[in-house]
Amino acid sequence: MLARHHDPIVAIATAPGRGAVGIVRVSGRAIGALVQALCGRALKAREATYLPFLDAQGQPIDQGLALYFPGPHSYTGEDVLELQAHGGPVVLQLLLARCLEAGAAIDAATGQPALPGLRVAQPGEFTERAFLNDKIDLAQAEAIADLIDASTEAAARSASRSLTGAFSEEIHGLRDALIHLRMLVEATLDFPEEEIDFLRKADAHGQLSNLQQTLARVMQRARQGALLREGIKVVIAGQPNAGKSSLLNALAGAELAIVTPIAGTTRDKVQQTIQIEGVPLHIIDTAGLRDSDDEVERIGIARAWDEIAGADAVLFLHDLSRQNAMDYIAAEEDIASALALKVPKTVPVIDVWNKIDCAGHQAAAAHNAQPAGQRPAVRLSARTGEGLDGLRRLLLQVAGWQAAPEGIYIARARHVEALQAVAVHLDEADAQLRSAGPALDLLAEELRLAQNALSAITGEFTSDDLLGVIFSSFCIGK
Repeated sequence: MLARHHDPIVAIATAPGRGAVGIVRVSGRAIGALVQALCGRALKAREATYLPFLDAQGQPIDQGLALYFPGPHSYTGEDVLELQAHGGPVVLQLLLARCLEAGAAIDAATGQPALPGLRVAQPGEFTERAFLNDKIDLAQAEAIADLIDASTEAAARSASRSLTGAFSEEIHGLRDALIHLRMLVEATLDFPEEEIDFLRKADAHGQLSNLQQTLARVMQRARQGALLREGIKVVIAGQPNAGKSSLLNALAGAELAIVTPIAGTTRDKVQQTIQIEGVPLHIIDTAGLRDSDDEVERIGIARAWDEIAGADAVLFLHDLSRQNAMDYIAAEEDIASALALKVPKTVPVIDVWNKIDCAGHQAAAAHNAQPAGQRPAVRLSARTGEGLDGLRRLLLQVAGWQAAPEGIYIARARHVEALQAVAVHLDEADAQLRSAGPALDLLAEELRLAQNALSAITGEFTSDDLLGVIFSSFCIGK
């Protein structure tokens, strides 16, 4: 622990603004003197007590519930005091200031400050202490933030499963199997003179194969969990008046973007997050792509290309009502060439043939028939809604989403990256094990690196820099 981890801390634990109830939380060691100063009496452990919260003159600031949780049986593993008051911002600020004042005040009985070093908590510091005091692991700590930030019901339920330790149990199971395999390899290294082939008799290759299969299943669920948490960024691109804003409105089910027959109506991006089967999709409508002399529109078009370059999926919108116009066809070819240059090969581009209500189904179907191996396509009418369900299914398909099985847990991009690193090290270990004369020291090293990558997920092997990044994203009172 760093020196700051030993300081007692205090913060408002509820969201800013007015509310029926607001909470001020204190965590530290031996906070009895502070409890006495604020509440005028000692408190029974884990029992809500209704009483006045007192200022320095003994006058009530507010009346509410006080709860005292002696460590280590608390959220942080330290002594914790929670003051549940009325949720006005002024009241909570007065209570926060009173805590700091009482902490610094000299206790008459001891001649020492009631709670020396008491300071306002940094973002996520309560949860960080829970992690450092072994109340939760790092994956569970992240699940707390993910549960708070969940934008869909599926994401919230998956985060709750991670918080209860479902994801961590999977990681610990992999780690234990990996440690057992490392033990066999290390034994062979430590006792080379023994005639017993530890690796062959213990079926080391079979154990490694089982590890890889289990890892593949965990990775698949982790990718699904990461998709639930992060969602995908979908950019709608195309010529002016192709129906981009109408498509955004249709997908969102609300009139978010202005729709007119005038080309160039959309000058800047319009963004809305929707959900399909619980997966968040961040849909971005952009300015129509064309050459323009209008300075404002040119800026909007440049921003559109920036969004397209950073998309997880691109909807290339085509206007079937203009499919035979030579100038329109030429512009389509220019946009297609630019997309091929600006969009990474790994990012799917979906051809969306819009306005089937204007062009007729026969013409729309002809455009929707794609040769094998070319881009996915869908035909629809943004105005009538026909074909929207097909687009939704296609978006989930290109995102890699599968029907959510029971037991899926929330995960982050760093978890997926760590699991991918584990897979690489296990593949290298497998190659060593399969070789005619395996280099046992290299095999042992690959297994060690795989274990370190696994341990980084739960925080058993990690850096202070990573912890700083993770907990800085929390709210102050958590």
